[in-house]
Amino acid sequence: MQLNRMAIAVLGVLLLLGLASLPALAAAKSQTLTGVVSDSMCGARHEMPGNAAECTRACVKHGAQYALVVGDKVYTLDTSDKTALDTLDKLAGAKAKVTGEVEGTTIKVKSVGAGT
Repeated sequence: MQLNRMAIAVLGVLLLLGLASLPALAAAKSQTLTGVVSDSMCGARHEMPGNAAECTRACVKHGAQYALVVGDKVYTLDTSDKTALDTLDKLAGAKAKVTGEVEGTTIKVKSVGAGT
């Protein structure tokens, strides 16, 4: 009888420890990616006449989000930070380094800087 209670208590503690570690496992790691600043509507291919920077700015003005093209992948940039948005506007069509949490094809932006 006492052995069963002891086993149940030990299992309960192990279960609680396991559940307590889940948020740490689920938290995404911050990564830095370098690519070209584009928009979520056009991605790697810009349809508007003119250059990529003008197209990106026009698309963002009409509701698209900024995006980062890294090789053949397009990541939507999730930010409402005014400084980051101003930097993305300046770097439209150019290389940028974006640091943030990558979840699928979305980056939750922490910082943006010029790429090398």
